[in-house]
Order: sequence, then structure tokens, then C-alpha cells
Amino acid sequence: MALVVQKYGGSSVADADSIKRVARRIVETQRAGNQVTVVVSAMGDSTDELMDLAQQVSPDPPGRELDMLLTAGERISMALLAMAISDLGAEARSYTGSQAGLITDRYHGQARIIDVTPGRIQAALAEGAIPIVAGFQGVAQDTKDITTLGRGGSDTTAVALAAALDADVCEIYTDVDGVFSADPRLVPAARQVPYITYEEMLELAAHGAKVLHLRCVEYARRFDVPLRVRSSFTDKPGTLVVHEIEENIAMEQPIISGVSQDLSEAKITVTAVPDLPGEAALVFETLAGIGVNLDMIVQNVSADGSTDITFTLPNADLGAASAALLARQEEIAFGELLQDEGIAKVSLVGAGMRSHPGVSATFFRTLADAGVNVEMISTSEIRISVVTRAEDAAKAVQALHTSFGLNAEGEAVVYAGTGR
Repeated sequence: MALVVQKYGGSSVADADSIKRVARRIVETQRAGNQVTVVVSAMGDSTDELMDLAQQVSPDPPGRELDMLLTAGERISMALLAMAISDLGAEARSYTGSQAGLITDRYHGQARIIDVTPGRIQAALAEGAIPIVAGFQGVAQDTKDITTLGRGGSDTTAVALAAALDADVCEIYTDVDGVFSADPRLVPAARQVPYITYEEMLELAAHGAKVLHLRCVEYARRFDVPLRVRSSFTDKPGTLVVHEIEENIAMEQPIISGVSQDLSEAKITVTAVPDLPGEAALVFETLAGIGVNLDMIVQNVSADGSTDITFTLPNADLGAASAALLARQEEIAFGELLQDEGIAKVSLVGAGMRSHPGVSATFFRTLADAGVNVEMISTSEIRISVVTRAEDAAKAVQALHTSFGLNAEGEAVVYAGTGR
């Protein structure tokens, strides 16, 4: 008997018919001889709708109350799914994140899981029931307030439960057949990848791929949780995320696993920073002090005793970062602060880069031939990322996908909307 944790995204439980279809899959999995624990997201776009409603009531809602509101979406999903499973003759029990033992820190909107105590889930499994857990939420260890884990939090909930339960596999169900070489909504000829390493998936998730959330992949790698990405609309095996691809399979793997784009970042240039020890530290300490995560960083060659520092950051943090730096402009003694929201990050990822020379040359020649200008460059052992104009991102992804031979013969299928 295997212990399986299944997570269903918003598009998989978007309406009553979808919930009934998911219920049938869950019951079939149990009747095949498995123990099943399920994590669900809110139905369709209901989280966005709740967020819009909150903004209509209050332009700056308190984090505690916003979390209380947003977690309602998953509670609706879990209860409806439990009802559908019951109608199929199986026993299901729904649990909120706190009831399931998801313990977090106190930070509303972006809480992190610090412990999982799944006693009630284990008891339900022992009694032959199917636990249905609301994703995206937990309870703060010190304040006992309800918290949310941020976007993609249901993925992280599922992996955390799988680790705590010592599950045999964690299946992430979405609206595509697995991990693809590019977003199939952007590149119809994208190819489904049967295997991908945690390392490659982390790079793709960190640089714009939305099929798996970054924190989910980090958690799975840390606790060695077998992870499979599948469609809830078909019975295809999907993509298996593994530590290392077996040698006989690796020989057939392409050099490049995928191409991604990220339109959620902005760029700041701090001009005329004194070229002295400690000045750059002041800039980055200011940003660290308000919790802003930076991505790419470039410092220009010193001229006339000063230099420009350019970095990218989440677009949502642009206002706070600019305000914090301007408040210390006299202390740091920089010139101007230039903001740019019209950028995109395009990334090429593949473990094969380590052993195949010429990838960088092909990458930049492809962008040049497509008429895409590069503003910033960042690399790792298995990734090349560049900043381009936002309007050039789709063109760049499509050109790179073709240039590196990633196109499939047919078209990829997206089974439902834009939900995960």
C-alpha cells in the first residue's frame, strides 16, 4: 500500500463538474489500494476575486484580516470536495491548514512553514478516511492567528504534508500534462519533459515558470519528497522531478530543459554612487532592512570617482525600495534613482550546459537575430538569464525554443483557463 499526497490547483476544482471529476480520481486512487491525502486550492480565480473585494472595502487591509478572508476560498473547496467524495461511497474529512497541523511563523501573506504536526491526518488515514486539506494556509506558532503562505502556497502545503507523512509520492495536479520546455500558452509547440532534476526545476521556478512554485521545489529537494506533475484532466504520467536522472535516460535528455520568461520584475539604477568601500553595502543594507529580495545586480566601471549600480527586484517592491533609498540619499550620496517597470527576464535552463560548449554563443546569436536587445546578464552553471524589454520577451522565448531544438511535432494542450 502506497501513501499518496495529491494537490489540485484552482483550475482543477473550478466548478461543480470539475470537483466531481477530481473526486472520482481520488476515490479510484484509494480503491487501487493506496492511502490518499489531498490538498486543494481555491476554486478557479476566487482568491483574486476575494482580493479585489478586499481592495474595494479597504485600500490597505490589515494583514491578519486579509489572511482570514483569503483562506475562505480553500475552505470552500475542501468542503465541496469532501461532499463529492462522500457521494461516491468513500469517507472524506476536510481540515483547515491549522487543523491539519501546518505551523508557520507570524508573517501574514508570506508565512513560512516551521513545523507540521499531522496527528489528525494520520488518524483519519488509519481509519480509512481520505483527509482533504485546505492549501495555502496555516496557523502562527506564537500568535495562533491564521496565516497564508503566499502565491503557490498550496504546492508547498502538499509537499510539507508529504514530507511529514513520509509519503511515497506527492502528485501536483494542474491544467497541463506536466512540466514543459516553455509555457504552452506562449509556445504552442512546447514539449512535455518526462523527467527533470530538482536543480533544473528550481532554476525554472525561480525565473518565471509557473507550473511549480519555487518554495515547493525547495522543500521537496530538502526533504527528498518524490514529486510528480500531472494533469487532472487526463491519465498521462506527467513529469517526475528527481535528484538525478538515471544514466540510460540521461543519454536521451536534451541539453536544454526549458525556456522561461518573467514579467514580474522591475529595474532600479542608483547613479553616481561614490566609488568607495562600503557604499554599495549601504545600498543593499537599506533594501535588506525592508525585506526586499534582489535578483540581478550589475555595477558599472568607475568613472570620475563614482559608479552606477543597477539591480532587479519584484515589481511589487519597487515603491518601497525607492522610498527607502531616497530616504538615505544624502547619507549614501548618490545622484539619481532611475526606475524601469518595462522589463522582462528571459532564462534558458539545462543541466547539459555543463558539458556542452557553445550554448552561450547560440543563445546570444539567437537573440541578436531576433532583434532582441540585452540589458543585463546573469548566469549559473545550468542557466543563462537576460533582462530585455517586456515587449520583446515572447519573441525571445519563441526564438530560443526553436533555436535549441525544443519544438514538439504537435501542439501542447492547456485544459483549463489560466489557473494552476
